[in-house]
Amino acid sequence: MKLLSHTIRGTLALALYVINTFFFCVPLFAVALLKVAVPFAPWRRLCSRALNGIAGGWIGVNIFNQNFFSSTPIHVSGPLSLDPDGWYLVMANHQSWVDILVLQRIFHSRIPMLKFFLKKELIWVPLLGLAWWALDFPFMKRYSKSFLEKNPHLRGKDIEITKRTCQRFKTIPVSIMNFVEGTRFTVQKHSLQGSPYTHLLKTKAGGIALVLTAMGEQIRTILDVTIAYPGRSGSFWRYISGGIPEIRVAVRPLPVDPSLMGNYAMDDDFRTRFQTWLNELWAAKDARMGRMLSLNAATVRTRAQNEECPRNEVPEAQG
Repeated sequence: MKLLSHTIRGTLALALYVINTFFFCVPLFAVALLKVAVPFAPWRRLCSRALNGIAGGWIGVNIFNQNFFSSTPIHVSGPLSLDPDGWYLVMANHQSWVDILVLQRIFHSRIPMLKFFLKKELIWVPLLGLAWWALDFPFMKRYSKSFLEKNPHLRGKDIEITKRTCQRFKTIPVSIMNFVEGTRFTVQKHSLQGSPYTHLLKTKAGGIALVLTAMGEQIRTILDVTIAYPGRSGSFWRYISGGIPEIRVAVRPLPVDPSLMGNYAMDDDFRTRFQTWLNELWAAKDARMGRMLSLNAATVRTRAQNEECPRNEVPEAQG
């Protein structure tokens, strides 16, 4: 009976996701065409705001979907009284595609829309690929070291894309999302890397260093987010059907220190300092994640209510 309940719940939730996506893609693509058709900067900024508003509506319905069909509680600790008109760099560990739904759910309307750096291949995802393109999500082409050795003219291509993207992001408030590990955590990847952390993979510092340097005047706050799945993490299906027992999230706002800005590619001293800063932050995150995984739900709720933020700033999202 329980399995049947999860199956029905997941099927209804999936149907709503599909209907919602088709519904919002119609106005999204229409505005995107208008944006492309008129090469006038103020007009394009206006269209970009409209596109973000449409995407916000899509996310809002998805959150309603999760709250209505999913029984997974999300316990959040840390301040969430943030600025919806500010610029943020959001850094999080990455274990599942569910991470994106969780981040959208806790930050929706609290900070500007999250924009991700995506693999170029994802532009071919039906509907969503075009939607990400319309919303100015940057698509990155990943090259192996051996490929770059044979094609040295492609070195630095990702840096050029990041710089161009950051120029566009300076005109409208945005939250740049970066999964610093560069890929989802698995036991196999953890072993192959020889990761020094218990619950995390090694960090990749170049991308966020470039973003902070290019947008240091706009980005004043880094949101260090730790996502933990006690008991059982898993797939999109498991999440929407209520198969994940609970999710715990810790949010830590960090100031953007001027020392975090510099030429990561060319300045060896800066690169070493930045990597040291990020590795220390990741070691603290690893310890925090260990505590989050070991606490029981009652302790999590108590800690959330007694964090530095007031009680009404710490939501507990229930399914």
